[in-house]
Amino acid sequence: MSQKKIKRYRALGKVFFWAYFVFLVYFLCFAEWYGRTGVTQEYRYNFELFKEIRRFIEYREELGIFAVFANLFGNILIFVPFGFSIAVASSNRGFLKTICCSFLLSLGVEVLQLVTRVGSCDVDDLLLNTIGGAFGYIFFLICNGIRRSRNGR
Repeated sequence: MSQKKIKRYRALGKVFFWAYFVFLVYFLCFAEWYGRTGVTQEYRYNFELFKEIRRFIEYREELGIFAVFANLFGNILIFVPFGFSIAVASSNRGFLKTICCSFLLSLGVEVLQLVTRVGSCDVDDLLLNTIGGAFGYIFFLICNGIRRSRNGR
């Protein structure tokens, strides 16, 4: 693949990354349908690892499949595009870099939720979001491997 084409893919990756980033901040901090309607009197937060994950698994019948899926798998799935786009947009990519960037972005969101009291600050979300970023990077590796095998590299 030519350098010009590679630069185009990276530019497209950067555009996708920033569009996704804006969507992510809106979704995690301001989306009304996801319980982000404003500051509440009773604010919920969790600093105990696996507490909310265990609660969602234990009470899955009472909470319903949507709530369990949205909390456990939604937090993973929402960061898959982040891990993928970081790898596409950057020439200096790596698994550890993607893990760190995913963790730091998730930490920023959780701290913002804690300070603004919008949504809920949950340490389990840090773990699930970071796993999602790692899956995104793995998905990039698979796609990149397929692309290279088709281009004869």
